[in-house]
Amino acid sequence: MQFKNNTKQRYNSIQGLRSFKDTLPKNIKRIIKKKGHIYSETLNNWKYIVGDKIFKISYPRSFKNSNKFGVSTLLVMVKRGNEIDLEYSKKQIMDKMNSYFGYTVVEKLKLVSFDDAQTKFKKSELKESDVANSKHIDKLIDIKNDKIKKSLLELSKLFSKK
Repeated sequence: MQFKNNTKQRYNSIQGLRSFKDTLPKNIKRIIKKKGHIYSETLNNWKYIVGDKIFKISYPRSFKNSNKFGVSTLLVMVKRGNEIDLEYSKKQIMDKMNSYFGYTVVEKLKLVSFDDAQTKFKKSELKESDVANSKHIDKLIDIKNDKIKKSLLELSKLFSKK
C-alpha cells in the first residue's frame, strides 16, 4: 500500500486496499473505541451472562468506560419490584462479564428501575374498530392517494394485532 500526499486535498489519501476501520468516519470510530464493542457484546450475550430469570426482568441500558474521574459502569434497567434480585446477583454478573471479556471490564453496576410498559397496553383493551390512534386517523384521512391510504390502514391493523 502506497501513501500519497496530495497537496490539493486536506487529508492524505491511501492508494490500494483499505481496512474497514480506515473507511469509517471519525465520529463512528470514537463511539466504537469508547464503548461500542463492550456494549454490543454485552447486549448480544446478556442472557448468557445473567441467566434466564434475570434476563426476563432486566436489560443493559448503557456502558460508561473508565476515565480519570470514575470507574467503568454498566447501567442496567430493572422492572420495578425486582431490584432486590439483581442487587443480590451484582457480584456474580460483574465476575461473569469480566471472565467473558478476559479482563476487568465492569467495576460497578448501577441499577435503574422502570415500569413494565407491556402491562399498560393489553390486547383486550384494543377494539378491532380502533385500527389506529385518533390523531393518526386524521392524518390518514388527509391522504389523497387511495392505494397508500389502504396500505397504511392494513399496516396499522397488523400492528394492532401484535
